[in-house]
Amino acid sequence: MNGTQKIGLGAAVLAVLGFLVYKQMKTDQKIGTATTATVDLPDVKAPDDIDKIEIANADKSDVVLEKKGDTWQVTKPVDFPANQANVKQLVDNLKDLKATEQVEANANDDIKKSYELDPAHVVHVTAFKGADKKVDDYFGKNGGRGQMMMVADRPGVFAASGYSSYLYTRDVKNWRDTEIFKFDDANVIQISFEEKDKTLSFTKANDKWAGTVKGSAIERLDEEKVKDAIRVFKGLTADDFGDGKTPADTGLDKPDSTVTIQLKDNAGKYVLHVGKTATGTSRYAQKDGSPTIYIVGSAVGDWATADVAKFQKLPDGGTVKDSTASAHPMPPGMGGMGMPGGMGMPPGHPPMH
Repeated sequence: MNGTQKIGLGAAVLAVLGFLVYKQMKTDQKIGTATTATVDLPDVKAPDDIDKIEIANADKSDVVLEKKGDTWQVTKPVDFPANQANVKQLVDNLKDLKATEQVEANANDDIKKSYELDPAHVVHVTAFKGADKKVDDYFGKNGGRGQMMMVADRPGVFAASGYSSYLYTRDVKNWRDTEIFKFDDANVIQISFEEKDKTLSFTKANDKWAGTVKGSAIERLDEEKVKDAIRVFKGLTADDFGDGKTPADTGLDKPDSTVTIQLKDNAGKYVLHVGKTATGTSRYAQKDGSPTIYIVGSAVGDWATADVAKFQKLPDGGTVKDSTASAHPMPPGMGGMGMPGGMGMPPGHPPMH
């Protein structure tokens, strides 16, 4: 084959290759256009005026939230005022959802499992306006393409943007209104702790606090400690709830302490009964006028059952640091383990063998 023939053959090969590349490009373009044109992405956003939301989590209790007038209420698994801020976050998020692409045209059980859209993992959210169902979405795994989701009556799997999983997977207690007390501590003029063996009472007059125990004046009263105690109760919230517990279970039939707080100008009175230990150092508690049993943090019990020493300055002008500290400091060298002269031996004493 001479040079001219070789050049001709090369040109022919290039022409064929060019045609094949062109044909493939047109095919790809046609497929891409057809896919974009034929995939009808669902509208997954909720309208502004939904009034009922149902959330079914695979590993948590189902929750139903309903709007009653201007406020939201938890109606399942309990009937209780809802945490309005948490519900608002959820409603706002429902309005931000958007399907961005189709990932699978038809999802069988294996595909659903791979995207955590199976019964063991899925989060099912429905939202209503009156009797009209406005949202019916299933959410699964989150990945590089976005949040995997399905829509009721659609066989495909879609990727979505805007979904914040933590807003939909709260425990029931976090959908409930946890507020117990809310008041301005500057307006408190009296606080008392009525225990089984004594009553500690503190009263403010002319911006000065005075205290009594069993009717006698408390010496060396530390006013800052009284203020510390009030701050624990001024914005008191529950850690959890004691649903289904009896008064005997919680100790609220015979409280360990009853805390009474009075505001100036008869602006309000708050009463909290403090019962047994719930879990760890938390306590059961109940406020006057409400059947709800709360579980509150350890600080409530620490102050409600405190010894008088916790509210006193030490004779040398110091303050007791916790409820177990003594109002009478030990002499030097009589400390416990780790203190000078450990094991109660004075400094310089030879160790015991």
